[in-house]
Amino acid sequence: MSVAENGRSLALAEELLAVGDAPLGERDLKQIRNLVLDHLGCCYAGSLLAWGRRMHEWAAPHAGSGNAPLLASQTRLAPGLAAFVNATAAHGLELDDTHDESVSHPGAAVIASSLALAAHHGLSGERLAAAIYAGYEAVGRVGAATNAAETIELGFHPTSLFVGFGAAAAAAVLMNLSPKELARGWGLVLSMAGGSMQFSQEPEGTTVKRLHGGYAALHGVMAAEHAGLGIAGPEQALEGRYGLISNFGADSDPERLNRPHPDGPEIHRISYKPYPCCRLFHSTLDALAEVTGNFSLDPQEIESIVVGGPDIMVTQHMLRRPTSEMAAQYSLPFTLGAALYYGPASVAGFMGDALEDSRTLAIADRVDAVADPDMQAAFPAHFGSWLELKDRNGDTRRSDVLDSLGTPANPMGRAELLAKFDSLTTGDNGIDGAEIAARLDNLQQLRLIDPLLASFCK
Repeated sequence: MSVAENGRSLALAEELLAVGDAPLGERDLKQIRNLVLDHLGCCYAGSLLAWGRRMHEWAAPHAGSGNAPLLASQTRLAPGLAAFVNATAAHGLELDDTHDESVSHPGAAVIASSLALAAHHGLSGERLAAAIYAGYEAVGRVGAATNAAETIELGFHPTSLFVGFGAAAAAAVLMNLSPKELARGWGLVLSMAGGSMQFSQEPEGTTVKRLHGGYAALHGVMAAEHAGLGIAGPEQALEGRYGLISNFGADSDPERLNRPHPDGPEIHRISYKPYPCCRLFHSTLDALAEVTGNFSLDPQEIESIVVGGPDIMVTQHMLRRPTSEMAAQYSLPFTLGAALYYGPASVAGFMGDALEDSRTLAIADRVDAVADPDMQAAFPAHFGSWLELKDRNGDTRRSDVLDSLGTPANPMGRAELLAKFDSLTTGDNGIDGAEIAARLDNLQQLRLIDPLLASFCK
């Protein structure tokens, strides 16, 4: 049937559920292995943080409700609950992958949901890979069709808003749902999707942002499970009169739902994050590295810093006195100060007493930002920015960065991703990055995914 005959949502569902009909190519599998490696590191590390432990405490009464594992514990839960907690953990360090055009973090929810369902139902690595592929494709298409750059300006967080549709698509692949069931499952996600950007405006009360990845995972799994039982939502959840695109979009492109990107599958349009802060600042940190000689300049020699970037850099990210870790990671002035004193890849600069580090705050007071028309025009396909630093001698240095480290145009290699993984899983825990990578290299041969997760569930 044509798109005109069955609607855009149903046509997209048909396309995504056909992913498992043929084996994925090696290029696709290589990327999926890297995405899972990155996710596992982020999820494990996030599970050990204060908010990750609180989520485990919340889940404890539900132990034994299913066979889906919580990472960094021996607890097993129903798939939706495990996906919720694990996705929150994966999104909890601001290091999980991003899809730039949808301005979202797909991996936290899509991979957490896929792992939870595959483990619970005893499914293979091959099925897992197909589900992840479909989930990322759904997120990319939905976010691009809605026009995520406008959505975030309206005050909605794309991860919570869009990624549940991807989690539902991944779940549908693993649960063998029909296209109609997936489309109706999306109708259920539509009534749960949301996610306000108000957290970006306040210094505290920001932990909710971590939960946005978890909400997307829970909603996706729950919607797929309900749809499989015949509990249905509307079939035109994406393109309908009161569907996602109409309710949350502006200058949108509904045809993009059914039009693959000319550069190929959405899994290849993912940016990995080397720095634990808002993705918007990564190009700024690369520029800061360039003008400071890879952070060799004494920060006390800095007179002022001006950053030019997309509009939201000015409207949503200029809080100078954050009093929570999340607010600090979302603050451009604070992030630049933390990078200068702790290093750009350090989480420590955002934690605990570091929030009151007078050195970081002194730099924050010297940072200003301006909306740059060229960077705004390039956004969100490119999260670019420029940085101009003036030192105490009156000398000015400038760097312009369109594509930061970790983007498809400036990728992190397997060795860099493995080093990131190892940095997130250090300690006497029996987790060996090289061993996990080797298991992922054999993902297609795994009858069950339990061996992949065993090291994380002690």
